[in-house]
Amino acid sequence: MKYSNKIKGIALIISFIFSTALFGQEIQVKDIVNDRNISNVGVYNADQSKGGITNAYGKIDISMFSDDEKITFQHISYLPSTKTKAEILQNKNIVYLIRSSDELSEIVISASKWQQNKKEVPKKIVSISSQDIAYSSPQTAADLLEKSGKIFVQKSQLGGGSPMIRGFSTNRLLLSVDGVRMNNAIFRGGNIQNVISIDPFNVNNTEVILGPGSVIYGSDAVGGVMNFYTKTPKLSWNEETIFSGSAGLRYASVNTEKTGHIDFNIGIKKWAFLTSISHSDFDDLRMGKNGDDAYLRPEYVTTINGEDAVVANGNPLIQKFTGYSQLNVAQRIKLVPDDIWEFDLGLHYSTTSNFPRYDRLLQYRDGSLRYGDWHYGPQKWFMGNFQTQKKGNNTYYDNVKFTNAYQRFEESRNSRLFQDVILNVTEEKVDAISSNLDFEKTFNPKTKVFYGLEYVYNKVHSNAFDRNIDTGEVTAAPSRYPDGATWQSMAAYASLEYKLNPKFTIQSGLRYNHILIDTDFDTTFFPFPFTEATTNTGAFTGSVGFSWLPKNWQITANIGTAFRAPNIDDIGKVFDSEPGSVVVPNPNLTPEHAYSAEFGIQKRIGSSFDLNFTAFYTILDDALIRKDFSLNGETEILYNGELSNVQAIQNASKVFTYGFEFGFVAKFNKQTKITADLTIPRGEEEQADGTKVPLRHISPIFGNVHFIYKNERLKFDIFTNYNGSITYENLAPSERSKAYLYATDDNGNPYAPSWFTLNAKSSFEITDKINLTASLENITDQRYRTYSSGITAPGRNLILGLNYDF
Repeated sequence: MKYSNKIKGIALIISFIFSTALFGQEIQVKDIVNDRNISNVGVYNADQSKGGITNAYGKIDISMFSDDEKITFQHISYLPSTKTKAEILQNKNIVYLIRSSDELSEIVISASKWQQNKKEVPKKIVSISSQDIAYSSPQTAADLLEKSGKIFVQKSQLGGGSPMIRGFSTNRLLLSVDGVRMNNAIFRGGNIQNVISIDPFNVNNTEVILGPGSVIYGSDAVGGVMNFYTKTPKLSWNEETIFSGSAGLRYASVNTEKTGHIDFNIGIKKWAFLTSISHSDFDDLRMGKNGDDAYLRPEYVTTINGEDAVVANGNPLIQKFTGYSQLNVAQRIKLVPDDIWEFDLGLHYSTTSNFPRYDRLLQYRDGSLRYGDWHYGPQKWFMGNFQTQKKGNNTYYDNVKFTNAYQRFEESRNSRLFQDVILNVTEEKVDAISSNLDFEKTFNPKTKVFYGLEYVYNKVHSNAFDRNIDTGEVTAAPSRYPDGATWQSMAAYASLEYKLNPKFTIQSGLRYNHILIDTDFDTTFFPFPFTEATTNTGAFTGSVGFSWLPKNWQITANIGTAFRAPNIDDIGKVFDSEPGSVVVPNPNLTPEHAYSAEFGIQKRIGSSFDLNFTAFYTILDDALIRKDFSLNGETEILYNGELSNVQAIQNASKVFTYGFEFGFVAKFNKQTKITADLTIPRGEEEQADGTKVPLRHISPIFGNVHFIYKNERLKFDIFTNYNGSITYENLAPSERSKAYLYATDDNGNPYAPSWFTLNAKSSFEITDKINLTASLENITDQRYRTYSSGITAPGRNLILGLNYDF
């Protein structure tokens, strides 16, 4: 009898194990955009008699449900989804959720480098989703930012785009790609174009922190942080191999753009591979017909029988020598061996053709065009990024990321005066190595800590020569930067998120950053009174803020400090900043420090109206500004054969920026809504005598209004973009000297006129896999030039895009 009972017991155990293996069905819930696991998803049937929540890895067993039973998946940050168990199993045990369009429900990463609910972050963050990017169909990553309607972008040429945020730009804004700092030691105070190296077709989503971000990101994050997250490889999570991808074409009439893109993903259970390739070709840009004649291109320089000659432009609306081409290639590889470890390798390469510095080609001297040639050589960027992520549940962390990256930047400047045979060439290369170790630890439901370490090393290679275009003879010339100069940054940071209650969250942080610079100066061409410069300096930055969520409100406030340490461009550059001026090195520089405050309100009225308002104020002390200078007691020196005023970057100013940002969304029904945004920035620079002058990188008032209709397959948007004017009195002194960029007022002074455009765009899903986009921008064919830009904006522009998902 005992023996029989043992047999029955063993049989029962075997039966239980067999049935569990056969019928136990574990599934995974993931974000459809970035393939991330989603924890704490509610999973239940129609009457909620059965259910549960996904674990930390987004997994849950659904064997409790029958095959034809409808299962609902619900999470605060995602749209609800209902599927039958059979459908889920047919989809290889994966359920994808779509992030909610409710802005407060969004998940953001930028504020701490880890996922956070946007409603708990006390800073204003602009989120641009993959759906937004696909719909806006941007030509470059700079256009991607501009089309958000919340970021102002300046352009010196077609192959460019320099964002301005709250009165700051260029090296006071930080660029990041997949968590890796893109700013390098020669990011300059003038407009920079590096953002176009990022392929908009390979960007999964973008987050922009409006305001300081130095606690998490260190030097340069004074005015804001722009984070680009590229597409992520997707695994199959079972033994089958999945293959997916997309192909797209884009055409724009205004510069005869021809862009092609393809990406494809191969995923198996533990490995995934994603390849992305894009190529664009742009002809010369056409401006609009209706506007100020000051922006026309009446003539240009060309070479006839080996000599420069000025010829009339057959069509003054065509901006001669603005076209260029660009290639972007990316490869990402992901390995997930188990539920604890994840490895990710990202390789990115971008290169352009030569492209002219268009604003320099517009300059005149003694009644004739100043330059016979001025172009950038190919702008090249390579990044190799290897990231290791580990989940844990111990005393020190719940999650840890170790990111190691190598970047290589290459650029050159090639200039030749009109009817001169000497082409001056400067070539720059930067090798950048960075390591980041970031931790996340949740101590209890109220307390979470983010902390980490960072090391960055940059080495600058700079070379210059003069080439005789007739004879080919090459002679040495002064380089733009001290060759072999190095820049290093070491930092440690910690940030605390504390939920006083479910509706009130406090976030604070502290960072220490130490900067080392080592440069040797060549005195062959200039008798500098120094042969080397070293910097050994540190800075503490901190912030504290709160997010309060009373019913139908979000109220945020944040105060903090930020800093920017001088880099090689500040300390060691030699270049002609503008006609008649030359910038020389200044080794006696210290960091500039920012002190900022921000207050924001978001109010939901009923179920159909959202209103938001943000006020900001920043003081930048010891600001690094280009000012008149003397070299060996001389205020003028001979540079490139021309007597030039001597200038240098100096800790010579205090800068004040402030302003307001408004926005609203009014929903009439599920299909129709109106959105609007308006940004009002202001800023001054305090001089040594206490007087204040307008700040160079303060954009005009800008905004937009969109009327949007959307159903299951069609989305249609009629919108207007608006920029206010900047009078001569409100132009920065450095801009007043660039009259060739601006229109002329009644007194003969340069100024930036106001402008607006009327536009329409649409998207139609022909099938579940084929999507067509069509836009008509600047319908009334306005001729205008965005503030501080060297190139006139596009005229009427028909844009067509076709995308196929496979």
